[in-house]
Amino acid sequence: MKYRQLTKEQFESLHAEFAQFLATQSIDVNEWNQIKEEKPHVAEEEMNIFSDMVWDDVLTKTQYLEHFSKQSINLFKCEEKTIHRIYIKVTKELSLLEKEGYEWLLKNPTDDLVDYFTGSKKYNTERNAELFDLIEKGSTISKGKLYEYFYKLTS
Repeated sequence: MKYRQLTKEQFESLHAEFAQFLATQSIDVNEWNQIKEEKPHVAEEEMNIFSDMVWDDVLTKTQYLEHFSKQSINLFKCEEKTIHRIYIKVTKELSLLEKEGYEWLLKNPTDDLVDYFTGSKKYNTERNAELFDLIEKGSTISKGKLYEYFYKLTS
């Protein structure tokens, strides 16, 4: 398996897509129920293959990631061959995980208590694998508004 199996909730939300995936292999609902009962390892493998397909599709389309912690934010722009990072560290006693702290940062981005670090690098391994690793470590996919806002400030 390339990534990890989708959660039960993710499978439920992709029920129609999973049914279509099974149909491409000529597996109907009755046969699927039989496979789950009589050959659980085969059912697990089908679920793993589908999960990898979904993750590959999502990761290929991902352009931005964000990771928030109490005192810092990591913003990533994920291009085809290069990933760009803006790291924002706040030394003021506040939490960026709370609305008040986040709003303070947006209102005071040039305050002396805010430090910025930027960098870019080529991917060490396959792009989607690196993005998946960042997601597993707590990053979330975003539309990139925050990245672009801080990019203009740091450029």
